[in-house]
Amino acid sequence: MAVPVHGLPAVLSEGMEVCVVPPPLKGGRRHVVESCETDGREGALVSLSGIDGIDAAKKLCGRYLLVREAELPEGFDLHDGVRLVGREVVDEALGLKGRLDEVMSGPANDVWVVALEGGGEVLLPVIDQVVSDVPEEGPIAVDASGFYSAEGR
Repeated sequence: MAVPVHGLPAVLSEGMEVCVVPPPLKGGRRHVVESCETDGREGALVSLSGIDGIDAAKKLCGRYLLVREAELPEGFDLHDGVRLVGREVVDEALGLKGRLDEVMSGPANDVWVVALEGGGEVLLPVIDQVVSDVPEEGPIAVDASGFYSAEGR
């Protein structure tokens, strides 16, 4: 069973090359996902090339499987709380400004906790209608109009 870490979504799929970390002293360090059955949240039952029995599979327990950045699904950066926390968040239309305080994992989507300038906070669902892009640096533009009212502050 492969389980996502740090609240990240499951990303493994058939054909992906994975690296085992820390690598075993003997045996393969790179494998290809041969099959992957998942519900998208709780983990996945994964079969890897070169792992041909329960004894070989047990040796991977407690290790991480890393994939190439290019193989991550589109929008994966929206879930990277370590990279996102502390970033400025702005909604120009509402005049909303704040800092991303926390990324909460939810069953349907993540939720950003944004600490507002001047006090208070707002919870923003990480969905396409609210967060369409996360630039490498600078403020993250959001459209909170469907979830937040400037008069309600």
